[in-house]
Amino acid sequence: MNWQPICALDLLAPEHGMPALVGDNAVAVFRTHDDELFAVGNVDPFCGAGVISRGIVGDRGGEPTVASPMLKQVFSLRTGLCLDDPGARLPVFRVRRREAVVEVALP
Repeated sequence: MNWQPICALDLLAPEHGMPALVGDNAVAVFRTHDDELFAVGNVDPFCGAGVISRGIVGDRGGEPTVASPMLKQVFSLRTGLCLDDPGARLPVFRVRRREAVVEVALP
């Protein structure tokens, strides 16, 4: 697998996202309050804007989520599925912590 470094772990604050370009993919990387890392597509499927990384991180029934800052739909950070409209989904990317660096796998 081809891993691409995104940022130092300490630059990715808990409950915040960071946009990144991984190959040709706009990606949003998140670190949750319990220090889990997630990476999903950064383009909101409802409006086409690259804004998911600026969304509000939370959870719904224990499922880590991000709410789009545009139209407020909520997406699972694990599966990319829109919890408000199951017909929509964000792509999900593999992410890992390697030493003190966050890396995302090229698809």
